[in-house]
Amino acid sequence: MTAFTPLQNEQDSASSAPRKIIHLDMDAFYASVEQRDFPELRGKPLVVGGDPNGRGVVAAASYEVRKFGVRSAMSCFEAKKRCPEALFVRPRFEVYRQVSLEIRSIMLSLTPIVEPLSLDEAYLDVTGLDCHQGSATLMANWLRAQILQETGLTASAGVSFNKMLAKIASDLNKPNGTAVITPSEAEAFISQLAIERFHGIGRATAKRLHELGVSTGADLRRIPVATLVHEFGKRGQFYHDIANGYDHRPVKAKRQHKSVGSETTFSDNLGNTPQDNAALKAHIYEQNADAFYQLEQKKLIAFTITLKIKFADFTQLTRAHTLSSPFDSAQSAHYWLDKLFLDVPRDKAIRLVGVTYSSLVPADYQPPQLDLF
Repeated sequence: MTAFTPLQNEQDSASSAPRKIIHLDMDAFYASVEQRDFPELRGKPLVVGGDPNGRGVVAAASYEVRKFGVRSAMSCFEAKKRCPEALFVRPRFEVYRQVSLEIRSIMLSLTPIVEPLSLDEAYLDVTGLDCHQGSATLMANWLRAQILQETGLTASAGVSFNKMLAKIASDLNKPNGTAVITPSEAEAFISQLAIERFHGIGRATAKRLHELGVSTGADLRRIPVATLVHEFGKRGQFYHDIANGYDHRPVKAKRQHKSVGSETTFSDNLGNTPQDNAALKAHIYEQNADAFYQLEQKKLIAFTITLKIKFADFTQLTRAHTLSSPFDSAQSAHYWLDKLFLDVPRDKAIRLVGVTYSSLVPADYQPPQLDLF
């Protein structure tokens, strides 16, 4: 068996030293912003999203309510059942986006190589930086201190030599902590890690791996790569790599956006009654507004709009339309969304709707002028 040598494949291309990657993750971000801005919510079991009557989905849960088993993406009905004392507030996404920009600015003051994953988490590549004695751990702690000082919010950080391990590490000392996985510690850490903790291994894959006798990273490492590829296709190679501590993905400072979208899952499926149809249209328009806002923030324009529908039996379909000129407002898309929705079969209840914009170009794009001669 080949020895576990993650550094062999994790070298920085310009030197023999491993990369230094930080994964920064805000603690219960939406809920923490609400508790910061409204002192009466501090120390209380707080749910952001939905309402106390059980409609909607939990967008964020404070640490006080997590003790009762409440988690994001859970139905508000289930959250209320688990914690009857929970307080429910509506999300204020405009505020969260503004705070996220403040946090992003702090990150960029340390390094330009920042890859945001969402409003509340990002990767930073700090390889080769001389500040803070060249220590990625000190840099992570400085980031957390600056964020607390400037926003009043706490963050957790993971430090390691690749993205996968840095992301796992950021969960180890939550909330308000830093965890480090060094190259010398990686083999022992991965060996005892439950496969459910590996990012990229979902429930269905974990179930199949358990059927193969795989429960930990050490078990996964013992499975021949050919067997994994046979069982899982191309993903099998990825599972082999993460079991051996390999993750070659760079931190990408600028990501090329191929599409921008937003979707929501209902706690109760919506049928074909007039009331449900009105609710569906309202939800579609709401997701459209959020998707178009993202377009504006990224300074992009879009020519194609796609409506996504997921039914109660988890089957799904999409309907799309492309214009010859870009959508100029969220409202301008309502006509096309209505037409696309009319093309959706209504023999099954609906559990999710989403809107995505694609065929993206920069907002200052100027089409080439044809030469008449």
